[in-house]
Amino acid sequence: MAEMIQEIPRILIAGTGSGSGKTTLTAGILKCLKDRGMRIASFKCGPDYIDPMFHSRITGRAAGTLDPYFCDEKALRAVMASESEDCDLAVAEGVMGYYDGIGFTSESSTWSVARATASPVVLVIGCRGIGASAEAILHGFLEHAQGDSMIRGVIFNQIAPGLASAAMRMAEKKGLCPVGCFPSDRRLALESRHLGLVTAEEIRNFEEKTVLLAQAVRKYLDIDALIELARMAEPLRWNDTGMSRTRRNRETGVRIAVAKDRAFNFIYRENMEMLEQAGCEIVYFSPMEDPALPEDVDGLILSGGYPELYAGSLSANRGMRQSVHDAVLSGLPTIAECGGFLYLHRQLQGSDGAGYPMTDVIGGSCADSGALARFGYIEVTAEKTGLLCEKGARFRAHEFHHWDSTDPGTDFVAVRADGSRSWPCGYHTETLYAGFPHMHFRGCPEICRRFTEKCAAFRIRRKQEEQTLGRNI
Repeated sequence: MAEMIQEIPRILIAGTGSGSGKTTLTAGILKCLKDRGMRIASFKCGPDYIDPMFHSRITGRAAGTLDPYFCDEKALRAVMASESEDCDLAVAEGVMGYYDGIGFTSESSTWSVARATASPVVLVIGCRGIGASAEAILHGFLEHAQGDSMIRGVIFNQIAPGLASAAMRMAEKKGLCPVGCFPSDRRLALESRHLGLVTAEEIRNFEEKTVLLAQAVRKYLDIDALIELARMAEPLRWNDTGMSRTRRNRETGVRIAVAKDRAFNFIYRENMEMLEQAGCEIVYFSPMEDPALPEDVDGLILSGGYPELYAGSLSANRGMRQSVHDAVLSGLPTIAECGGFLYLHRQLQGSDGAGYPMTDVIGGSCADSGALARFGYIEVTAEKTGLLCEKGARFRAHEFHHWDSTDPGTDFVAVRADGSRSWPCGYHTETLYAGFPHMHFRGCPEICRRFTEKCAAFRIRRKQEEQTLGRNI
């Protein structure tokens, strides 16, 4: 496969740790670039669903995912190239601390993404309550890497105004671009809850907040310098591995219903694109508001999300609950991940503490465990053959949830990526996968292929049954 070389101005906004302010600053930077009339491609590192929603709300286009646990270096470059092909500049946001990866290593970290994509990095240092220690932090991050740290600029966030000039001079002495010093301002903070930030759709004054944020970014950060850093990125070398957004196989007629509303919105853009590239049509629906599943569908994906926040509304929609119950038990190929898995239970405890009837596909109930029940990258092994794979097959996934189940399933064994823990999980029949693990199809393309084949077979049987019924009428 021939190597392609593409000029892509790009920058990666990383942080010294969670809470350093990289998401808020990235949102403000995206808004400033958008206001300049630039076409922006945005990306999020790691297994995050919520931050890309902020990106998309600002840029007007879906954000991509750069996850080195699911994609090797060639795939990461291909993802960035294919998603940036019609844009003026690409902005990626890091995850956790810059060097934080699997266990106490930098494997699958933001740094590994920066190296793989040869992206210049602007490091955000959270400076609340510190002064000269900011220099020690910056020195440590520059020297920690075995090889090039990829750090080319720095933003001092939440810094005391009196220390800003000294911080900027210090950055220059270290050969870095001092992009700016950003003060604390509670008006610009993005709200959070038990799984992180609230979604962009839930912030009623989102547009007003991003306008204020962009004004502050223009005032305190040097956007021209940041753009110049992005333009200094070396040409990206990549191979088209079939990830192009324009690539699509022939139409198969297969229609897949995908849950998407306020309760269910943890959806990887790349997963939907891979299904479309396989010739499938995606039909979005709302379990909260629609009366029943869409007609004439051959597969179902119950996405992750926050069903516990809307348990009362989901329970009140009896028509949809019955429709999902009947469809899944009648053999409609179904993937139900985390929040979607909660929806399949007999009962779900809402965030108000009350119990609400759900679809009753799976016995048992789900409730708040009081903390993260399981969190992080995992490798999953199938204990039995079913919808996704054969017995013994392994694939990568991740878990991240506070709510837990009295009946989480035993058809898979999950092992933390660092090998420190394992547990049984999930349901796996010929037509159903349901469990807490989330999948990224880039990391398990065979699962995507098998699921679409099962959906196509279901469609053939359904059409044959309809024809037989028509002849008998």
